[in-house]
Amino acid sequence: MPMSSREAAAGANIQMFRRLREDIAVVFDRDPAARTFFEVLTTYPGVHAILLHRLNHALWGMGLKWLARLSAHLARWLTGIEIHPGAKIGCRVFIDHGMGVVIGETAEIGEDCTLYHGVTLGGTSWKKGKRHPTLGPGVIVGAGAKILGPITLGAGAKVGSNAVVVKDVPAGATAVGIPARILEPEKDKGRAEQAEKLGFSAYAISDDMNDPVVKAIHGLIDHSANTDRRIDWIVAELKRFGSVPEGAKRPEDGFDPDYLNKIVD
Repeated sequence: MPMSSREAAAGANIQMFRRLREDIAVVFDRDPAARTFFEVLTTYPGVHAILLHRLNHALWGMGLKWLARLSAHLARWLTGIEIHPGAKIGCRVFIDHGMGVVIGETAEIGEDCTLYHGVTLGGTSWKKGKRHPTLGPGVIVGAGAKILGPITLGAGAKVGSNAVVVKDVPAGATAVGIPARILEPEKDKGRAEQAEKLGFSAYAISDDMNDPVVKAIHGLIDHSANTDRRIDWIVAELKRFGSVPEGAKRPEDGFDPDYLNKIVD
């Protein structure tokens, strides 16, 4: 038996309030500064932008393009977040702080994604059709990151702050830098272990930076790790044949970790 218009309206209202509760709940999950339901509802521009976008997207789908664009323009003025009414946004998407976020017309954002301030989901072409990114479920995009073109970020992918992503990012991967590159977790772990073995930790140095000095230091650490592996193999073979020369142990003389930490800072 078909539903009456009253039943359909009641069902729509229930769905709307359920999604509102989800929008509020996700803020408490991802922002330790959130304190009360009322505070989140009244002071979080990211929540306001998502709620207004749902209205604007519905107007867009009904063919009321100008009204949808006008409403989106007002929402941008109120929240500092620009979302084209044609963009598709899933449930439990959280825009933290939000100022300066821009989401293009053909962008698609999956469920449980998190965007920080200054994020751009932009296009690289003036042609019609799909020209903005698609974010899978659970994607996290750091502050100031730019994701450009009709590319796809797989489920659970992470984008570092200020990265510029112009190629697909696999599910679960982390992309950083300009242009963004995929981090290699095993390689980074090896570098950290080697630095610790040498007696210092270059805590200010990470592979998610494009500083040429950082890259040079990483190259030296990689070379050192490879050399140590070869020396260890040679010493092990000499031991096996009963001939270990004096001084086979790696010398520590002249190695000053405090000095290295000072020049790395």
